[in-house]
Amino acid sequence: MKLSFNNTAQIEFVKELRRRVDDYFVTNNRSKYANGKMIFKTLFFLTTWIGSYLMLVLGNNTFETNIFFWITLGFSIAFICVNVGHDAIHGAYSSKKWVNQLLSHTFNFNGASAYMWTKMHNAAHHTYTNVDGYDEDIESVPIIRLSPTQKLRKIHRYQYIYIIPFYGLATLSWVLIKDYVKFFKNEVGNFNGANHPRKEYFYLFFYKLINYFFFLAVPLMVMKDSVGLIIAGFLIMHFFAGMTLALIFMLAHVVEQTHFPEPSVEGSLENSWAVHQLYTTANFSKGSELALFLTGGLNLQVEHHLFPNICSVHYKEISPIVEQTAREFGLPYLQNKTFFSALVSHVRFLKKMGQSEEYTPLEYAIGETAK
Repeated sequence: MKLSFNNTAQIEFVKELRRRVDDYFVTNNRSKYANGKMIFKTLFFLTTWIGSYLMLVLGNNTFETNIFFWITLGFSIAFICVNVGHDAIHGAYSSKKWVNQLLSHTFNFNGASAYMWTKMHNAAHHTYTNVDGYDEDIESVPIIRLSPTQKLRKIHRYQYIYIIPFYGLATLSWVLIKDYVKFFKNEVGNFNGANHPRKEYFYLFFYKLINYFFFLAVPLMVMKDSVGLIIAGFLIMHFFAGMTLALIFMLAHVVEQTHFPEPSVEGSLENSWAVHQLYTTANFSKGSELALFLTGGLNLQVEHHLFPNICSVHYKEISPIVEQTAREFGLPYLQNKTFFSALVSHVRFLKKMGQSEEYTPLEYAIGETAK
């Protein structure tokens, strides 16, 4: 059923937060879209992505050197997607629609349908964050329990041990299976039954074939390594790409502080959409310039979820506004101090999910950062 938010609740917080963030851009005469820093990041990650691929297939390297470039290419795929494609698909990179559409093809070339991402991520995940059965990012899988509302099984007892390597299959599954299944099943979270535009049938298969050709067929045709070693390199590439992407998103929503709201029998949620994001999203490494650079600002997921149409390059500047406003209204602003502390919290959460049906989020004083 379709869920509804209590958008009359905390309405003053929502109004005040939007006013303050809008005032920031007006007062500083800044656009909400990409700036020179974002363009530099785009060129940097495009260069590393294309460069690592060319060095791999044209470098006539030893196998050991090729492994390095397979790994570099895996990281580059993840970073180009979160730094460029992600903003573009949200319409946050540019005020010009054609620019966003052009850059969103970085997803398509890397084997993930940009069209299906809008359904699974923009529509389902961003609307119903951490709501089991509606948020695609915590979709129920038999060997993984990511929500206290999902059935506890015996195998889950050890998920905190085996799940992290399992994340390395994320992009491989996406490229080979997930997009096809979701596209033809035509059910994504709260979205189902709508007819796909005809062009999307073409794009789905066209870009998948392009991806298979460049990332598997071309290496098999031009590299001197054996077929087995090239396939091994292809899998290694996806392992690092998948691991990187999965951890960026998991550490923002599946940690000990975040909540997993359950709708009422009538399909209503307790909070307004904006406050719902505060309870279900956590930042990490807020003060790290390196984390900001590599994750496309997605270490500041609170800001991203509240303002997905603002370019990620601005999250650092608006984060003090968001935190201060949340404090004033007595609302949570969840965060882990470092990537490592967020990772530890994620593992502890997985252990709790695997060993007990009961779950109570860790509570911190308003504005306090988990160590």
